[in-house]
Amino acid sequence: MIQDIETIDEFLAHRTADVEKAVRTAAATEIMPRFRQLAAHEIDEKTGPHDLVTDADRKAEEFLTEALVKLLPGSVVVGEEAVHANPATYEAIKGEAPVWIVDPVDGTRQFVHGDPGFCTLVALAHRGVLLASWTYAPARDQLAVAVRGKGALLDGEPLRAGSPAPGRDLEVATSHPDYTTDDQKRALLGLWTEGVGPRACGSAGLEYLAVARGELDATAFSWEAAWDHAAGLLLVEEAGGAHLTLTGEPFRITGGNTLPFTAARDAATARRVLGLLSGGA
Repeated sequence: MIQDIETIDEFLAHRTADVEKAVRTAAATEIMPRFRQLAAHEIDEKTGPHDLVTDADRKAEEFLTEALVKLLPGSVVVGEEAVHANPATYEAIKGEAPVWIVDPVDGTRQFVHGDPGFCTLVALAHRGVLLASWTYAPARDQLAVAVRGKGALLDGEPLRAGSPAPGRDLEVATSHPDYTTDDQKRALLGLWTEGVGPRACGSAGLEYLAVARGELDATAFSWEAAWDHAAGLLLVEEAGGAHLTLTGEPFRITGGNTLPFTAARDAATARRVLGLLSGGA
């Protein structure tokens, strides 16, 4: 069992390449061979027609669960598909063991439709603190890695989110209205104003990557599922960005956040978006 943060720091100092290899191997063996090759029996609905799961999701998560625990003995995995099967497993995020937070195919709808806009997300956290993350877009062969306090890289090159250009409309990716409560809809309507260009989000992981690259100014999301947000939030932070919930506090992967929340290229933009969301609420 991993007993202290120093031991995890040592792991991160020497084994991040092994995690990268596991992520790439999961994609190469379980995801990409099924891309644009899925049969009807390999696709299922979870909560509805827009909430899909495929054999690629299941098999990749199984591969990563085994590989990641083997790399870091004493750790546990919270994966999207395992939580769907047994919601109680989500509670491990609040536990004492290091936890891997895994979304094997973020953007399953895009994956099913043959769109390359999907990715594999892995984050390592301990006692509610995000320590490292891996965002891999296998159809584009792009890998972003972030380690707390060490910065963020995309394909080995430093990521800097920068700040939006003065006078230009903010581009903000938002939750689809189908996945929001009435209160959240009202909050998100605050973005429909002069100087802001809201649009529906695609893969959450790739939207976070776009913020970290300075290609998207902010996100405004209305759900808490840690596997969608953990990797990207650390990536944005380490690229110089910020994230805030409606209470003005950073998003907590352990839950209990006031929604919607924003992640943005810089703190000023996060506060601006938060003000718009608060005005709509």
